[in-house]
Amino acid sequence: MTQQFRITLLPGDGIGAEIISVAVDVLKVVGKKFDIEFNFQEAPIGGAAIDLTGEPLPEESLDKCRNSDAVLLAAVGGYKWDSLPPSRRPEAGLLGLRAGLELFANLRPAKIIPELIDASSLKKEIVSGVDIMVVRELTGGIYFGKPRGIFTTETGERRGVNTMVYTESEINRIGRVAFETAQKRTGKLCSVDKSNVLDVSQLWRENITKLAQEYPSVELSHMYVDNAAMQLLRAPKQFDTIVTGNLFGDILSDAAAMLTGSIGMLPSASLGATGPGVFEPVHGSAPDIAGQDKANPLAQVLSAAMMLRYGLNQSAAADHIEQSVSLILQQGLRTGDIMSSGMKLLGCRAMGDALIQALEE
Repeated sequence: MTQQFRITLLPGDGIGAEIISVAVDVLKVVGKKFDIEFNFQEAPIGGAAIDLTGEPLPEESLDKCRNSDAVLLAAVGGYKWDSLPPSRRPEAGLLGLRAGLELFANLRPAKIIPELIDASSLKKEIVSGVDIMVVRELTGGIYFGKPRGIFTTETGERRGVNTMVYTESEINRIGRVAFETAQKRTGKLCSVDKSNVLDVSQLWRENITKLAQEYPSVELSHMYVDNAAMQLLRAPKQFDTIVTGNLFGDILSDAAAMLTGSIGMLPSASLGATGPGVFEPVHGSAPDIAGQDKANPLAQVLSAAMMLRYGLNQSAAADHIEQSVSLILQQGLRTGDIMSSGMKLLGCRAMGDALIQALEE
């Protein structure tokens, strides 16, 4: 029986339209192969939405996202809108989307692709085989805690304040996402905190430890964030799934991404308790190459694979996409950002065509 899913596409700005077009073509081919029917609808976000409506996230776009099974986002932003106030810039559309869909869990993989291992700044023997998933709490912690702001004290000195705060319910819901993610991987979960110094981290560790009783198949460990940062560089293969708060996750996910050597190959997912998740590449909108057929579409395609795996529960289809990406890289096909000596340079569209051929074989 054919399974049907409604997908909202958010091309956004810069290279967004080019790379999301490739991902859509890939999904159509995979859909036929795995008896999945995708119904696509498109909506503006970011600078494109500002130009059309004056808002970085029009209510109509958010409504389309809410009424879908998953959201596939490309990228937002560009020089054109840099002079706008922060609340009106394209990036505000992303924050509005996360808030509007109540997306509290960010999943950021950092997986070494053997064909691109030379792009890593670390030695091959350190990074070979690295496959890490960072599960970051996205809507709490020090970025959102109150009180916050810059105040003037009684002595006239200015004082900056941010508050790191987590409730038990916030910790438990991100913890469940992390344990369930670990179950889909190798069954190892490392919770990262700073409980030797921070009271909020003591509560974090206490609740994650209690939660482990509900997931006996998952091996739980704990690590202080400073040590975790060091271990990511020293021995990254010890990690499988990492769960941590907003601030620590922001830092560690970027550090883990650089193990792979190419941000242009990395997807991500943002999930809520219910409703659609948002799946997007980690890279930006690259306005300097927009419209020139130079963009690398593979992070967008791998984001579509994450959508299948974590948003639509279609793991076999996700596996097929990921295997096909590996195949075309083994064939020596490259876009400019991952080009190396002896490889064949392709544009965005040609890379998409090569991927579709691999999918159909």
